[in-house]
Amino acid sequence: MKKIVPFLVIFLLNSSASFAQLATDSVKATISRLFEAMLEADGNKLKSCFTDSAFLQTITQDKAGKDIVKNDEVATFVKQISGIPKGLADERIVFGVVKVDGPLAIVWAPYQFFRNGVFSHCGVNSFQLVRLHNEWKIQYLIDTRRKGNCAE
Repeated sequence: MKKIVPFLVIFLLNSSASFAQLATDSVKATISRLFEAMLEADGNKLKSCFTDSAFLQTITQDKAGKDIVKNDEVATFVKQISGIPKGLADERIVFGVVKVDGPLAIVWAPYQFFRNGVFSHCGVNSFQLVRLHNEWKIQYLIDTRRKGNCAE
């Protein structure tokens, strides 16, 4: 029995690490699917990435240069993306921080956005996802947008 305990401990530690990696990978897959849907202009695929009660917000600047928070509806976002040509909306992200605790995940992802292959703007996406019915869905997305200083 004494010989089995160390192997059991190692097995359990490896199992929990594997589970955490699987959760992180599935969270990243949901976010990657969002950007694939944007690039493909696929409204149905895009809508499937969000919960029914999801919030979208953008921190941007008004005409006077003051920071403001703009609210968007998922339905409006889906309609906009569905109405553009394929390949127009190309958002390229880098997964920064990904944290998972049971059915809750957060992701910090710097991005650059290209319109028809031409740089448009950059910023950071901050996602909060929930696991519902064994599937990760985006509950909250807020982002920043700027034309330069993309290294921030």
